[in-house]
This record gives sequence, C-alpha cells and structure tokens, in this order.
Amino acid sequence: MASTHTSLDAAATERKARLAKLKSLKRKQPDDTDDADSNSTANTELRTTEAQSNELPSVATTYLSGRNYDPTTRGPKLGFEQAPTESEETLEDRAAQISEETSRKAAEEEKQDKPLDLFKLQPKKPNWDLKRDLAKKMELLDTRTDNAIARLVRERIEGAKKQLGAQDSELGMAGEELVEGMHVRERAEEEDARREREDEDVV
Repeated sequence: MASTHTSLDAAATERKARLAKLKSLKRKQPDDTDDADSNSTANTELRTTEAQSNELPSVATTYLSGRNYDPTTRGPKLGFEQAPTESEETLEDRAAQISEETSRKAAEEEKQDKPLDLFKLQPKKPNWDLKRDLAKKMELLDTRTDNAIARLVRERIEGAKKQLGAQDSELGMAGEELVEGMHVRERAEEEDARREREDEDVV
C-alpha cells in the first residue's frame, strides 16, 4: 500500500509542476500580445473615428436606444421580428388542427345524416306523359292549322277584291289587320306552349 501511496504522490507533484510551467507560459504570452493588441486597437480606433467623422450621425442612432430597433435594417431586431416558435409546431397549433378536423368531420356526418326534404321531392303531374305524347302530335297539327288559316285569309281577301273592285285599298288594310291578328294569336299560343314546357321541366 505504501508503494501506491508514493507513486500517487509522485504523480501529483509531476502534475503540479506541469501546471506551474503552463501558468508561467501563459503569463509571459500576454505581455507579447499586449503590444500587438495595443497597436491593432489603436489602428481600428483611428479608422472608426475617421469613418464617423466622414458620416453624419443618423437620427435613429442618436435618439433611439437600439434595444429593439436595428438602425441598419430600419426595422425590429431579429428576436422581435419573428417569434421563436414560428418554425416549430406548438401545442396551440396542434389543438387548432384537431378542432378544425373534428368540426369538418361533424359537418360531413351532419350532411350524411340529413333526412330527405319531402317538399323538394314532388311527383310529376299525373298527365305529364300525356302532354309529352300530345306535344309530338300537336307539332304536325299546328303547321296544318297555320297553313289553313293563311289559306282562308288569302281566299277571303281575293273574294272581297272580286266583289268590290273600287275598295281595294281598304280591303287590303283589313287583310293586313287579319294577318297581324293571326301573328298575335300565334305568339300567344307559343307563349302558352313555352309555359307548359317550363312547368314540365320544373316538375
């Protein structure tokens, strides 16, 4: 046990000697570097004073403290420009995502569970198929009716011209009035047919 004791004492003394040697080296080094540092600091101070004398001091640097304001960027300093947790996912962000997902799912389920609106599901009128079949047949009959009316008007005008040769112009005016009345009637019939088609489409 005594041998280990002596070896430990020897190691401790060696370590103390090395530390003392390092301390002495460190003490000598600042003396050498102090001269170089003093020269370099003097040069930098001269440069900064020259630069400051060339530039006019800005209002921001003279009146503002500079704690929150950066005069070079003319804005807030980095710590205040963006929140430190901006790039990280926080508990509040996660909670907002979860609440948004649950509200979206609830809305979808509500749409799926929504009962049918019986007022929108109105049946078609009982005669809708009859009207459809009748419309096809009426197209042919309407053209025949129009042709027959036009023929009757022409015959009536010609007969009136034969009977009264002197009153041409007055009968011609009456014939024009008949044709105009016929066109008005046709427009009314077309309007009725259009309304019926719209009613069928709605149903």
